Amino acid sequence: MSGPSDPESQGPPRAPRGTHESAAPGLSGEPEVGEKPEGAEGTEVAEVAEGAEGAEERGMASEAYRVPRQADASDLSPLCGPPEVPRQADASDVSRRAEALGASRRPDPQPGSPRHGPPRAAEPLDHTVLKSLLGAWALAACSAEETAAVEAHLTDCAPCADEALRLRDAVGLLHSDDSLDLDPELRAQVLEGCLESRPARIPLPTWAAPFDAETARLDALLRDMAAEEWRAPVRLRWFDGRRETDRETTVAGILGHLLAVDGLVAAGLGLPDPLPAGALRVEHDAGPQTRTELYWALDRAAPHTPAARRPWREQSHAMIRDVSFLTAADAEGPEAGIGTTDTARTADAAHTADAADTAHTADTGDTGAGSRLVSYGGFSLPLPDAFLDRAFECWMHAQDIAEAVDYPYGPPVAAHLTPLVDLAARQLPGALAARRRAGLAPPPRGLAPAGAPGRTLHLEVEGEGGGDWYLPLDSPGARAGPEETVAHVALDSLEFCQLAAGHVPPLEAAAGQDGDRDAIRDVLFAAASLSRM
Repeated sequence: MSGPSDPESQGPPRAPRGTHESAAPGLSGEPEVGEKPEGAEGTEVAEVAEGAEGAEERGMASEAYRVPRQADASDLSPLCGPPEVPRQADASDVSRRAEALGASRRPDPQPGSPRHGPPRAAEPLDHTVLKSLLGAWALAACSAEETAAVEAHLTDCAPCADEALRLRDAVGLLHSDDSLDLDPELRAQVLEGCLESRPARIPLPTWAAPFDAETARLDALLRDMAAEEWRAPVRLRWFDGRRETDRETTVAGILGHLLAVDGLVAAGLGLPDPLPAGALRVEHDAGPQTRTELYWALDRAAPHTPAARRPWREQSHAMIRDVSFLTAADAEGPEAGIGTTDTARTADAAHTADAADTAHTADTGDTGAGSRLVSYGGFSLPLPDAFLDRAFECWMHAQDIAEAVDYPYGPPVAAHLTPLVDLAARQLPGALAARRRAGLAPPPRGLAPAGAPGRTLHLEVEGEGGGDWYLPLDSPGARAGPEETVAHVALDSLEFCQLAAGHVPPLEAAAGQDGDRDAIRDVLFAAASLSRM
């Protein structure tokens, strides 16, 4: 090699660095490393010596030749003589060489591998493709890009927009939140039509009809439940006079509670008590809560399975059967009341094998059965009110079960809801007086003689089963009337029933209020105090 001061010793111009590195071996026409051109043997020693002398003149140490590095074309040019200088490679050469090496097309990326380069713009979908996506769009099964494309198309295409609306409506029918059970009104209408064409020989009083209907509705719910749902936790809620309270049990525990308390009415009809003999002391008149606790203690070892339904349903059937025969026996003759009713009621046609002649007909009036009293421990109810009370509690506990298993459950039909609301409203004066005796309510402002006018609260219950009641505030025996009204409360019928069941706190009930606030508060707390375990 020569220094820059000796231009003649540099030989022919070098090819640009990197040209030979990008070309494949054997394609550039140059001799590869290790090959010697013809006539190079005689000049190799002289070239090396000349290169060493040039290095010494530039003051370079001879040890620099010991540093290993990769040889390129410039290093070979002094050894190879003056070969032909290759031209600069252009894009066409690179393309031809790449095709020769089989690299003209990049392989498709593997799934999940990152993509390089800017994304390609999505091609617009045509009308046929967008129309085929309408079904998936209605089911919310399209991707975000497809959803945007479909919705943009619907703003411009009226036929597709109409089709999309029809599909969305169809999807709404598939995902309805309403109960799939038959309307309770349908059952009443069918059986009422049957009784009109063939009157029942043994009538069922109208005050027992709500109990028959509600026990049948609960039985239908229980038949649809899976075995594991019988262990679902159910919360019993009531108002103890001062505050809300609750108790957790299971579906089978709810049926045990209904069986034990219904046993009070069953015993009044002469039926066996579901509690075993000796479970209660003779001198102790147990109320609903005591009977329930005793039954749960005795039934603790029993499995919580659908088998718990059978004793409850058999007892409710026996109660309906016996009260029907009892009211028929109290009538003037065996033919009384047959074919003379205009308000025939319903019966559970699927469960009348044990009482085929028992059905619904008109109320038999104040007979011997209607005058019987049923003891609840601390108080007593006439037999008709006791049946209404049991129907009300069956409805509320059926809602508790339905809520625990996430099943929709509606209220009773209007014809049955009316007497249930009426029972709760009629009990309010006595409940208010009981709270005052217990020190839970302020004393009355003045006692009125029985039959004399006194301060009155107007209770207005709206909706199905509603009506107007005028309640005496100071004395249960006082005469209440519109002219003595000092307060007015308005509630929806279902809200009022939830309040009477202890499921709504008194101060949180959705009630319209006008007049004496203290009187309104006392009545709302009295309504919640009607509830019990």
